[in-house]
Amino acid sequence: MERIKLIECPRDAWQGLPELIPTEAKAAYLKALIEAGFRHIDAVSFVSPKHVKQMADSEEVMARLTDSLPLAGGAGNGEATPGRNDEVEIIGIVVNEKGLERALATPGVSTIGYPYSISAYFRRANANMSRGESRQLVETLKRETKSANKGLVIYISMAFGNPYEEPWGPEIVQETLEWLKDIRVNTVSLADTVGTATPELVHKLYAQVKDHVPGMEVGVHLHSRAENAEAKVLAAYQAGCRRFDSALTGLGGCPFAGDELVGNIATESVLGALLSTGARPELDGAKLAKVMEMTNEIRAKYARG
Repeated sequence: MERIKLIECPRDAWQGLPELIPTEAKAAYLKALIEAGFRHIDAVSFVSPKHVKQMADSEEVMARLTDSLPLAGGAGNGEATPGRNDEVEIIGIVVNEKGLERALATPGVSTIGYPYSISAYFRRANANMSRGESRQLVETLKRETKSANKGLVIYISMAFGNPYEEPWGPEIVQETLEWLKDIRVNTVSLADTVGTATPELVHKLYAQVKDHVPGMEVGVHLHSRAENAEAKVLAAYQAGCRRFDSALTGLGGCPFAGDELVGNIATESVLGALLSTGARPELDGAKLAKVMEMTNEIRAKYARG
């Protein structure tokens, strides 16, 4: 059976919620995801609490998780490589070197993730960096994660266009992928940060760039309104994508993108789309239902504001 890699993204789902989720609730949720069969989890981020208060307790969350589920680092080859505990990969997002130091010092984080924006406006708004500064940081991330025996995944923000009237096109995405391959980054996710890409654009762009960097794992991190979600997933799949980021119930999305109606693609939409192709991700149905209940409880309690 063809291998599909699902990356569940509670960190992205939670980061913009107005009410703070207790540390123990986050750890319990992550544990439930693992018990349901998820093996790649975008779980925490190491950013300034002034900007993302929801992620201020990432070290404490990981400490509680690793107390009950021992986790380990990756293989140090620059890929997003799972650790122990039946091949569980925990991704921690960073946006600067201080965050990198925190992530590398946190047991259980096996892969470092970084959002590299090809939009100058969004890069300044999100990270206050120039293109050169951001690329220098990526090179540092590659060097330090390899030395620390961790994986690295780079998210190309605004890969499917942006609303800022800036230059954009497949050639810009291709050039970025070529540069990442040159510095030996092996795992990349193309992000539709503002959720405006049509299924046709998702298919066309992925098909154009996928063979540009042979040997690189290229996934998608799509945001969408619910009515277009499955069509976007199918478009990426039919173009050759086998790595998908999503979040149960479609909660969340980038808090800096400015559209509260555009969230992560729901994991259940990804599963529905993939099942229609004959793909069968290995998840425990009963335990997945339990996590769905927990997700809805989180929405009810902490999405108010």
